[in-house]
Amino acid sequence: MFKDDLFSHRIAEIQVTYNCHIRPENRVKITTSRDVFNLLHGPWYETIEHHESFGIILLARDNSVLGINWVSQGGISGTVVDVRMIFQLALKCCSTSIIGIHNHPSGNPLPSGADDAITNKIKEAGKLLDIPLIDHIILTINNHYSYADEGKL
Repeated sequence: MFKDDLFSHRIAEIQVTYNCHIRPENRVKITTSRDVFNLLHGPWYETIEHHESFGIILLARDNSVLGINWVSQGGISGTVVDVRMIFQLALKCCSTSIIGIHNHPSGNPLPSGADDAITNKIKEAGKLLDIPLIDHIILTINNHYSYADEGKL
């Protein structure tokens, strides 16, 4: 429609897609924070053990995993998380809830003040969009910390 239009060279065409090749009955289901730790510990942690990364697990209504996306990769002691990027992905994938995940290369699983702040920011944004943050899990080489398990969500 716009190809021959005078203004077409100034307007970008946007295409939004989500393509999942895993049948719903074959998706991994998350029921506990330990499920997340077991799912990510081996393959993911080995690649990021020396820098901090933040990702989200996108869930369907039955808590089956639609996908995982790495939102940011940082340095040794931190990473920048853009909440808009998180919910852009969640909306694109028709996710009904999300789990935040990140690592602490130091080996200390306890959350920092910055971790608490971003968790609260994501939680509040999720309330507005009806896409709740059901957990935020901090992974280390040997264990994990779950905001939900600790009653902080």
